[in-house]
Amino acid sequence: MSTNTPLMPKATAVWLVDNTALSFEQIGDFCKLHPLEVKGIADGEVAQGIKGLDPISTGQLSRDEIALAEANPGRRLKLLDPKVRLPEQKKRRGPRYTPVSRRHDRPNAILWLLRNHAELKDAQVIRLVGTTKATIQSIRDRTHWNSPQLSPMDPVTLGLCSQTDLDLEVQRAAKDRPAVPVEERGATLLPADVTTAQEDEAPRSRKENLDLETVFAKLGGGSRRTGEDDDAED
Repeated sequence: MSTNTPLMPKATAVWLVDNTALSFEQIGDFCKLHPLEVKGIADGEVAQGIKGLDPISTGQLSRDEIALAEANPGRRLKLLDPKVRLPEQKKRRGPRYTPVSRRHDRPNAILWLLRNHAELKDAQVIRLVGTTKATIQSIRDRTHWNSPQLSPMDPVTLGLCSQTDLDLEVQRAAKDRPAVPVEERGATLLPADVTTAQEDEAPRSRKENLDLETVFAKLGGGSRRTGEDDDAED
């Protein structure tokens, strides 16, 4: 499959079907159409009323290339390099164009952005949904004429912007946001488990000392009693 697509693919396919002996697969591969769709063009079921476009006159194919492909059904047509290079159009900067059918959804999208991404600047909101600063301010202040009826709606879901554009603006706003300084805190109280452990250690040590003294006392008494018995027998 070639990467380039000819101008007006269906019109080119109509001309190739009518004027060449190329297979449906060859025409479909060149025009980026399914072979069954090309067959539908040949049967008159598809592309009715479309006038064929001669790819030879437009400099997209040569007669020799078509002849070689007709002789070899396994050969794929190669699109000729355009003789005229059109300059690449620069992207216009400014508010995003919003279709008329979607313009009534813009206030809902603005409200959603103000609630969920308050870090966005007005200029960023304008780029995303194509609105004005006055509209943004009126929605923020609840002075918009339709403010009681507004409900926040995701602009991506509404088709006003793409998720990529929204993520990019959010990342830019996060970079521009100043870092919050960390407050230095003084000495704090120890956790309860540490203080209670310290309190329990003293009684435990005292108890251990008392137990040792009792054991030694018993041992000492036992030794004295044994000595007295021996003296009595003597």
